[in-house]
Amino acid sequence: MSWKIISKLKSRLGTESGASTRRRGASLRICILYPNRYSVGMSNLGFQAVYSMLNAYPDILCERAFLPDPEEMREYLESRTPLLSLESQQRVSGFDIVAFSVSFESDYLNIPAMFRLAGIPCYSSERTERDPFVLAGGAATFLNPEPVADFMDALCIGEAEEILPGLLDKLCGASTGRSGLIEELSMLPGVYTPALVQQGSKKQVTRLYLKDLDSHHVATVINAPEAEFSDLHLVELSRGCPRGCRFCAAGYIYLPYRQRSVDAVKIDVETGIANNRKIGLVAAAVGDYRGIGELSRYIIDTGGSFSVSSLRIDGLDETMTDLLVESGHKTATLAPEGGSQRLRDLIKKDITEEQIFSACERLIGKDILNLKLYFIIGLPTETDADIQKLLELVAKIRELVVLQAKLNRRLGEITLSINPFIPKPFTPFQWCGMTPLKTLEGRLKTIQQALRRIPNVTVQSESLKDAMLQALLSRGDRRLSAFLVKSDELQSWRKGAKALGLAVEEIVTRQIPLDEELPWDFIKSVPKDLLKREYLSAFPERNV
Repeated sequence: MSWKIISKLKSRLGTESGASTRRRGASLRICILYPNRYSVGMSNLGFQAVYSMLNAYPDILCERAFLPDPEEMREYLESRTPLLSLESQQRVSGFDIVAFSVSFESDYLNIPAMFRLAGIPCYSSERTERDPFVLAGGAATFLNPEPVADFMDALCIGEAEEILPGLLDKLCGASTGRSGLIEELSMLPGVYTPALVQQGSKKQVTRLYLKDLDSHHVATVINAPEAEFSDLHLVELSRGCPRGCRFCAAGYIYLPYRQRSVDAVKIDVETGIANNRKIGLVAAAVGDYRGIGELSRYIIDTGGSFSVSSLRIDGLDETMTDLLVESGHKTATLAPEGGSQRLRDLIKKDITEEQIFSACERLIGKDILNLKLYFIIGLPTETDADIQKLLELVAKIRELVVLQAKLNRRLGEITLSINPFIPKPFTPFQWCGMTPLKTLEGRLKTIQQALRRIPNVTVQSESLKDAMLQALLSRGDRRLSAFLVKSDELQSWRKGAKALGLAVEEIVTRQIPLDEELPWDFIKSVPKDLLKREYLSAFPERNV
């Protein structure tokens, strides 16, 4: 056991405020695992919400564990210390329940590493009564749980508020052993037990969702200085998005679109302001929240300030812009996503070039000179001409920035965030293939070269190869479990794919026929007929 690790965990815990301090009297001990670094996990509002909900039960003790950062990982391996929980620095393998919270498919890659460090067999079929019972939940698991299904004893399909009460009743009263408990859990709505079904012969599992968001407060519980959003008190506004962009999973897997009342949100806002923290408003569509103006004005008048992740271009009016200025914003993020009007219409973005210019002019005119613009490359049917339209759009936006700079003698920054299209389950574009890597690289290079010498314009992009991995995990089936284990063994997903003869690019660029059974079809979530109608509306020529 490494005292260096224990000391670091105690030190980290000491910097936090708001964590549960109850240590005795619980009949069920749960450790929730976030399969990424501490700084990432503690910025995840869903992870914090589940931690809070579990510790609200008097018979349950919930602690946390995270994927060690590289320095910590070296110490774990060199000292042969098993993965430890944060709160009590106890072996994760000694808890009754180990529960993974997984928001992003790319974090599936880290799950075998956490099993290995904890000393828990990776495959459910290899675990005995001495091992913890292993659960998983989070957005990734109700998009497509199949790549990690063989690792889990049970998975939660849907939102925790609806699933946890019935699940915890079964776990607290369990007396039938592992196999008996799996059998009992299989009868619960929203719970998927992979061991009891075979690939291709699954019973339907209904995604559960919370109908009244006001019934649960979802906001920052633990203030963690090491978190990525350490300066923010995060507050949930809504779930889902009413827009229905055809590529976007968040707009579909959280259907129906739901909002919290302004009065309920104000309660959480007041907590953040009382702690002298900036309010981070969390939603897939902040600008579509009814009462966003009233809420923003309340935050400012109460002595606080607020931050939003992204602004809806066609919802950015004069009042909202003034509120952003009062709150101290110097940068605004807009998401045109499609570089050309043709592509914006294809993805159902429903914004025009004129609306984009109008939003930019309004922001720049109020001295918010730094703009971050999100674009997607590799959308279905994209051509080089669409990339040229993107460059022309950016050039026109920069002209607006330069014009304003002459008035106030200060030039703002334009940052382009360029990300490739990744097909996601439960979206109309789930049948589409990714654009081949070579084509994506060429189009990204075209953008970079065109903008390289233009002052005050920066291009950022995620790894295109890592995006291929995300697409593989998004649309994969149970055969990927061996790939995840091999990737951990070789410390490289590319080497893991090569060792198993997995043709990643061929898999992710394949156009899937509409009548093909999909790995996630057993989840009763978004009606498939609705997705097909939207797909055929986008690509009428494919209705054959």
